[in-house]
Amino acid sequence: MNGQPPGSGGAGTGLSASSGLLLVSTVILLLGALSWGEAVFAPAAFAIFIVMVVWPLQVFLEARMPRMVASLITVAVTLVCVGALLMLFAWGMSVVGHWLIGNGARFQAIYQAGTDWLEGHGFAVAGQLSETFNTAWLVRMVQTALARLNGLAGFAALVFAFAVLGLLEVESLVRRITAAGGRFGGVDIIAAGRETAGHFRRYMLVRTIASAVTGAIVWLIAYLVGLEHPAAWAAIAFTLNYIPFIGPVVATLLPTLFALAQFESFEIALLVLVCLTVVQFVIGSYLEPILTGSTLSISPFAVMFMVFLWSLLWGLTGAFIGVPILVAVLTVCRQLPSMQWLTVMLSGGKG
Repeated sequence: MNGQPPGSGGAGTGLSASSGLLLVSTVILLLGALSWGEAVFAPAAFAIFIVMVVWPLQVFLEARMPRMVASLITVAVTLVCVGALLMLFAWGMSVVGHWLIGNGARFQAIYQAGTDWLEGHGFAVAGQLSETFNTAWLVRMVQTALARLNGLAGFAALVFAFAVLGLLEVESLVRRITAAGGRFGGVDIIAAGRETAGHFRRYMLVRTIASAVTGAIVWLIAYLVGLEHPAAWAAIAFTLNYIPFIGPVVATLLPTLFALAQFESFEIALLVLVCLTVVQFVIGSYLEPILTGSTLSISPFAVMFMVFLWSLLWGLTGAFIGVPILVAVLTVCRQLPSMQWLTVMLSGGKG
């Protein structure tokens, strides 16, 4: 015999399996609760993200004026910036939407030609698609996107309230955490919070630079090709680039479809598609990794998974906040020896 008590290996395996099953069950229940409570949890998460990003501005203002006034100014500046982004996107989409309504016949003609070609080659699915995809469908899609932007007013008000209270509570919360020992489950909460806040600020700086570069190049491509309303396409590309994966895909496909309708040429549409795809690939695969550095290096698969997961849970807000949530989780996991395997698996480095 090997001297090992009978069944000890099985017991160890059973404990490990039970722990894994408990972890998976807990995550599923947590995600379900977050989805169910989206109306509260989503604005709260967004407000926490804002507080961590703008805290240096709050500290700067507090040294020169009362805390409440500093908090209100900090949140107001933040809302102005976020509101400007939303208005820029809404303006770009409205320009494109008006062009779509005025030139809907072009899309219908191109779609009908494609349908006839497919039916001529034995693809019966084209008939089924014609019942759902038409110019009216495109118009409704644009109108729905604009309506959702208008519906963000209530969300923004709740974020504003949470952010003001959060900015007023930061110093008091730090004192309470310190008085309670400063650690929970082996994690130095204050250190993890400061590190996460630093990552958030760098993340937003990188996304802003990448978005600005993307918008400028999209404007140049649209101008050189002769695509109408190049400034609107630049505005859409700039704002959508803040949402990883989903934003760049939409910002690439929309101009391609409109190039096809405007020029009625598959060659020019393909040229636009290739140029925009190359731009998104170069910025996403080379520029952003250089700017983020190793501290924010995350597996592209993990980023895509988090974007789609949180967009499923919280919609557009989740698509934006998904990557910061992953950054926060990895920051905490780095302090836990038992979770080092997760940080290695989700790292975007070469290892």
